[in-house]
Amino acid sequence: MTIVEIIVAALVVLAAFMTAATAIAQWRAPDALTRVNLMGPLVCVAFPVLLVAKLIWDWSTEGFDPANLLRALIAIAGVWIVASIGSFYLARGIYGVTVVDRTGLEGETEGAPEGGRG
Repeated sequence: MTIVEIIVAALVVLAAFMTAATAIAQWRAPDALTRVNLMGPLVCVAFPVLLVAKLIWDWSTEGFDPANLLRALIAIAGVWIVASIGSFYLARGIYGVTVVDRTGLEGETEGAPEGGRG
């Protein structure tokens, strides 16, 4: 086993560990908002690690190809943009559904000015 194979295998195992850790964390998450936030490490770290492992493997077998590097950088940037915007809108939607607005403040009487005195 060459050093390149060891590096690629370590990166793939790291990405698989992150995927398993995210799955376990989502299983144990108390609410939907937490589950949305837990996808960040998986999408923003594990996916780029897999792409870097693929780049290293390709460079070791076929040589350096700037087109592959450019495709990988575009894929990583695209995933980061889509994941951040997607998780933002999912979290906003979940937050809007789960928050209960209070209709009246404690200690205020109906028709009284602020402070509860008439």
